[in-house]
Amino acid sequence: MADLKERLLPPKPASAINLRDASYRPSASGRPPFQGVDVLGLKKRGQGLRSWIRVDAATGDSQVIEVDKFTIMRRCDLPARDLRLLDPLFVYPSTILGREKAIVVNLEQIRCIITADEVLLLNSLDSYVLQYVVELQRRLRVAGVGEVWQSEGPDLNRRIGNKSFGDMFGNTSPDYLPFEFRALEVALEAACTFLDAQAAELEIEAYPLLDELTSKISTLNLERVRRLKSRLVALTRRVQKVRDEIEQLMDDDGDMAEMYLTEKKRRMDSLFYGGEQSVMGYRSNDGTQSISAPVSPVSSPPESRRLEKTLSIARSRHDSMRSSESATENIEELEMLLEAYFVVIDSTLNKLTSLKEYIDDTEDFINIQLDNVRNQLIQFELLLTTATFVVAIFGVVAGIFGMNFMIPMFDNPSAFTWVLVITGVTGAVIFSSFLWFFKYRRLMPL
Repeated sequence: MADLKERLLPPKPASAINLRDASYRPSASGRPPFQGVDVLGLKKRGQGLRSWIRVDAATGDSQVIEVDKFTIMRRCDLPARDLRLLDPLFVYPSTILGREKAIVVNLEQIRCIITADEVLLLNSLDSYVLQYVVELQRRLRVAGVGEVWQSEGPDLNRRIGNKSFGDMFGNTSPDYLPFEFRALEVALEAACTFLDAQAAELEIEAYPLLDELTSKISTLNLERVRRLKSRLVALTRRVQKVRDEIEQLMDDDGDMAEMYLTEKKRRMDSLFYGGEQSVMGYRSNDGTQSISAPVSPVSSPPESRRLEKTLSIARSRHDSMRSSESATENIEELEMLLEAYFVVIDSTLNKLTSLKEYIDDTEDFINIQLDNVRNQLIQFELLLTTATFVVAIFGVVAGIFGMNFMIPMFDNPSAFTWVLVITGVTGAVIFSSFLWFFKYRRLMPL
């Protein structure tokens, strides 16, 4: 990986070696600015140049090129708004756009332009970008070896005479995908793998934290769960956007047919070469025609001209039927490819949904616990209020007998004892009556 990074990164200019610009100084946290993005490529943005990694479809070789935006627009026949989706300085949601000559892919860290002949990938220091280049090169080389075996298949079949062996190597496999679909598959795989890894990491961190929160409710644990839920919501939104983008492509057959770039290029080449051949044939026929032969303006065309016209019409119908069948088959191939990664990203979304439901259940459980504690406090407060009311009766009796007047009861030595006993019994009866009322109305478990 280190060798590939040194080979893909552009050489540093001499003027940038001793650069003392403030943008290259580390921040207060000790991390360099624009982590994961080629800073030299961003510096050259003001000059109109940007560093791209080009992967050739025929050989699988990669090289670093520096071109401006307008060159990319002319090279891939793309509008400027599509190139803004690939700008690393802006954050755009995941998008897959099928254009006339290219596919614009913006999936998490993978931002590239896929054509029928090459892949143009923004040069970045991110490990997922380098892994994308390595995986695409590996698959292209494996596909090249398979094509060599398929080309040697008919010769081996003629020499050996084994029909099954010829069917195995001579015919094209139904699982064969053109270059743009293989590049798109690697991009989808990288995005799904990245999102699934983040979801798994979030699960590993979330479940122990939630279990700890249920056993001990504290401000620190609540703050950690709040941050965890914020990360979960952000990740769910990104996964949902990728899932919606794949589902939108699967629902639109026109967009899927637009993304088959190799087939469109082959048709354009066949039309171009077919037109040249027809023009050359027409010129040759005009050159061989005898000048002295009389031409009648009312005479019918010769039989050869009729036969040629009939064959041309039949050939055009056959080509149109074959192209429509091929387009349907290719759409089915792309649909199967998208369905496979739709299942993967949907599984990741189900994981995040289950984790969110677990967090919601934990929050409900915590709220139930807090409500239970609150109810216990209310019940205890009610008991204290009732006891305070009973004790207040003694204060009322003391206030009555504390008046400044003389009654015969004051001369009786046992009068004080009787007053205390009667007041205490009355308070106990009142307190018991309140408890019975609370139990009768089910205000507290007694």
